[in-house]
Amino acid sequence: MENSTKGSNTCLIGLQWGDEGKGKIVDILTESFDIIVRYQGGSNAGHTVIVDNEKFVLHLIPSGILRKNKCCVIGSGVALDPHQLLEEIDELRKKNIEVGNNLRISELAHLVFPYHKKFDELSESEKGDEKIGTTRRGIGPCYTDKMARNGIRVADLYHTEHFKQRLKKVVEEKNKILVRLYDAEALSWKDMYDTYCEYAEQIRPFVCNTVVFMDEALKAKKKILFEGAQGSLLDVDFGTYPFITSSSVTAGGAAVGTGISPKQIHKVLGIMKSYTTRVGSGPFPSELNDTLGEYLRKKGGEYGATTGRPRRCGWFDTVAVKHAIMISGVDSAVLTKLDVLDEQETIKICVGYKFSDKVYDLFPADLAVRTECQPVYKEVPGWQKDTSKLRDAKDIPPQAKNYINTLEKILGIRVEMLSVGPDRGQVVNLI
Repeated sequence: MENSTKGSNTCLIGLQWGDEGKGKIVDILTESFDIIVRYQGGSNAGHTVIVDNEKFVLHLIPSGILRKNKCCVIGSGVALDPHQLLEEIDELRKKNIEVGNNLRISELAHLVFPYHKKFDELSESEKGDEKIGTTRRGIGPCYTDKMARNGIRVADLYHTEHFKQRLKKVVEEKNKILVRLYDAEALSWKDMYDTYCEYAEQIRPFVCNTVVFMDEALKAKKKILFEGAQGSLLDVDFGTYPFITSSSVTAGGAAVGTGISPKQIHKVLGIMKSYTTRVGSGPFPSELNDTLGEYLRKKGGEYGATTGRPRRCGWFDTVAVKHAIMISGVDSAVLTKLDVLDEQETIKICVGYKFSDKVYDLFPADLAVRTECQPVYKEVPGWQKDTSKLRDAKDIPPQAKNYINTLEKILGIRVEMLSVGPDRGQVVNLI
């Protein structure tokens, strides 16, 4: 496939609250790249790709694994759950997808342990109505330990005595909190040690110094695609805090999570859904709590790839997406799931937030404004035609073109590709 990303290192990010369709777009774009890299997040991400009616759901391994002769890298910024990783490898191999010398895992990646998952679960339960809505995969607690300098990395697994003593000390500390604060059962460091030593041997063929690997690839002029997980509005610094993920989701996170220079990222490509969805708690000004919201959920298959939870659905929010574009310096975008809006007579676009006597057209930092504001809408006519079979830009219905052009004008970026269905072939190139 010819596309404007060819010949440059590209970072692909979500511009909403995740679930924008990044997995499919990465799968399509990998044809033009040599190396595909995950740089943040963990098994809380879920990238769904459908190839020849076969469904693949990937949580840790980059979507590029589905194409031959591509190398996939799990960077140092990823919170790695070895149990999940090995399950994923097994599932791919069962479907005749090669996983061998085409996968590299950073020795610097922090490991997710059972106590991380336990704390994730207990912490969410304690919050009650104020819960974040995490996937309970232990990602937040893993990053907490990383920042508190209390984490254990992949490289530690291969120094068994050091690993044993480190794990024993950490688990003893965690057990004090589990037993005294949560009245939960203590965990066995010995069982954990034995299990993770087994994991270590199973993942050993993939583990390497990915910083050096990436540096050598760059010097060899390899083309690299950086695959972001979650969405920009969940970014730990710039998202809807505290209802966010625990990593840097923006394009800047690609450099931090892989050890490459920011200068080596030549293009930032944003993925945005034709409407908006969100999983879990947090502000969502354009949310539709009605039959239309339910219709979008069913038509779009809006259920979490990781948890299966129903996604909250609403109209496209340009205030939020403009913020996401700004913080990552997005060059152009892909608009996904256009076909889900096919039957709508009128389509609304959120262009402002009204709070008290003020209308915000820039994303406000104040959580109260985000939570209690009323959306200000611009209406455009729907096209009421099936777009799922579109393959050529000249066949796009005029009203659909108008919708795309309206978004481009408000957001200030070009839409270079449309996705009109879940399958790899259901795309329209606009450039």
